[in-house]
Amino acid sequence: MSKDAAARAAELRKQIAHHNQRYYEQDAPEITDADYDALMRELRDIEAAHPDLVTPDSPTQRVGATPSAKFEKVRHSVPMLSLGNAFSEEDVVDFVERIRKFLRLPVDEPLVFTAEPKIDGLSMSLRYENGLLVTGATRGDGSEGEDVTANVRTLEDIPDRLKGGARSVPEVTEVRGEVYMTKPAFRALNERQAHTGGTLYANPRNSAAGSLRQLDSSITASRALRFFAYAWGSMSRMPADTQSGMLEWMKARGFTTNPLTKVCRSVEELVAFHRDIGLSRASLDYDIDGVVYKVDRLDWQERLGFVSRNPRWAIAHKFPAEKATTVVRDIDIQVGRTGTLTPVAKLEPVTVGGVVVQNATLHNEDYIHELDVRIGDTVTIQRAGDVIPQVLGVVQEKRPKGVAPYSFPKKCPCYLKTEVVRETTATGEEGARARCTGEFACPFQKTEHLRHFVSRLAFDIEGLGEKQIHFFVNEKQWVQEPAQIFQLKAHKAELEEEEGFGEVSVRKLLDAIEARRTISLERFIYALGMRQIGETTARALARGYGNWQAFHDAALKVAADDAEARQDMDALDQIGDTVIDSIAAYFKAARNVRIVENLPKQVKILAAEQPAKNSPLAGKTVVFTGTLVQMTRDEAKALAERLGAKVSGSVSKKTDYVVAGAEAGSKLKKAAELGVTVLEEQQFLDLVKGQ
Repeated sequence: MSKDAAARAAELRKQIAHHNQRYYEQDAPEITDADYDALMRELRDIEAAHPDLVTPDSPTQRVGATPSAKFEKVRHSVPMLSLGNAFSEEDVVDFVERIRKFLRLPVDEPLVFTAEPKIDGLSMSLRYENGLLVTGATRGDGSEGEDVTANVRTLEDIPDRLKGGARSVPEVTEVRGEVYMTKPAFRALNERQAHTGGTLYANPRNSAAGSLRQLDSSITASRALRFFAYAWGSMSRMPADTQSGMLEWMKARGFTTNPLTKVCRSVEELVAFHRDIGLSRASLDYDIDGVVYKVDRLDWQERLGFVSRNPRWAIAHKFPAEKATTVVRDIDIQVGRTGTLTPVAKLEPVTVGGVVVQNATLHNEDYIHELDVRIGDTVTIQRAGDVIPQVLGVVQEKRPKGVAPYSFPKKCPCYLKTEVVRETTATGEEGARARCTGEFACPFQKTEHLRHFVSRLAFDIEGLGEKQIHFFVNEKQWVQEPAQIFQLKAHKAELEEEEGFGEVSVRKLLDAIEARRTISLERFIYALGMRQIGETTARALARGYGNWQAFHDAALKVAADDAEARQDMDALDQIGDTVIDSIAAYFKAARNVRIVENLPKQVKILAAEQPAKNSPLAGKTVVFTGTLVQMTRDEAKALAERLGAKVSGSVSKKTDYVVAGAEAGSKLKKAAELGVTVLEEQQFLDLVKGQ
């Protein structure tokens, strides 16, 4: 086995796990579907060449992601599995030939398929008992999903009672399909979100997933979600013997099935269907990312069965990423919350996949230089899904004469013109990202810093959204730093006269601000918005220093290059050079120190809760694996940390306990190999009982 292959497989699993979490749990993908598919293909190829590298927790062996802890879990009686992908006509030919070979069909034996658009939404399983809806669950990780029954009851496309008498409805019926949002509904939702200062969704798929995962079903009801039925799970009896027959049965029971679904009798018909759907894709009022082919005969589906987590009898024929050519009219520099400068190509408007595109990312300075993109160039752009398009390359033969190479700015485009620096990596090499050093003083960063400051994991001030912050910062200039948020009550009378506010809304906003004048140390540190300081790191710093004054003094010493203070900070759990360098850079800026030191005059910062020192877990390293029954994984981790344990994500010789729930995988095996003590969930609870 190649060490390079093992290392690359490990890296791919890490990347895919991250993107699974962003897509399935947070509904906020960072990469295109095409890029994700490429990562999965590479991992499958490595595992195929090196079977000993396949692990039970590899993303190639799993579906989706862990269900959210905020919903009750539902175990699927029949797993909700994923489809294999085809990316070319040759892949489709191979798929059909594999089926013929497996079934040993003669060349002249008809092989019929159903073909339907692949909806870009959220997979859903609906369980009916005696014709009545009893459960609606998301796919989750394929074995367990989230119970969203109250929310799916608000969808007009999902009947509470199946049509037809007892003879036409099995005792148990599980109908599966896709919850989605139409493009017009998506645009209307984002317009409402923008008006109220709420979060804007990236695409209809994210908005559908976010809308369905609301704890308040009235919010789901207001979001105009739709549902296409196309599959089934547990059935006490089968009402049809073909895929197309089952779709007709579902339609008769009150479900909406996709009207574009077609029965195809040859490879040529499958490919033609894919081409025709691709051409009409832009005119559809919902997003699709390919088509799905399924063997029509159900007895053949049963014979074909599954390979790994994919059915042999079905495949998704994906669309290629959409491309177009246009002209770069300008290159705009956008500054994010942490000061990162992102170049964006301002384009001559061009339609790509039914969407008018006017902007495309250029990622960073190195990307511009690598492609040699210049203002005035004709470029090829790509749009996959609804992720912001990117520039792929320059059409050199169309370059106008005399256009100069683009010079990346050395100063921030803000009025301060503060210095722009390139980040350095952990090895001391120059990184790809350029960053403005202005921090809070930079007007571009100021608004984003304040949005972070009031966000859910920081001060969590309800009613202070993007729209309100922009109003207070830029239009009225009442808030130029965080402490001034707590002084807004001085503008109460004037604010009540402003359009869009009013006595009731102003009172609610000011009450929400007043309710947040007391905050925990870890949330306060996180709220400051220092680079590299996420909620976990902020918690480690809070526990390490105990109170605000101690952390504040240590940060100033580190900023002054005090070697002893740096060594003390480095000795804290989960704190290393990258975090310390970030804290030092933040507190070296006098304007940041002034802004930070104004805050304790307005708020009370609670001392950190210190973990127990005499508990059975004090000083121990604990790893959780598998599915816990009596508490969620997050609850178990929080309990262990409160009792003085360090919770790790991997098993090593330094691990003291591995707490194993149901379906524990490779971590349990690793614990056995290293002789680490393994506790079942109840044994863990018995150990910490009374603590």
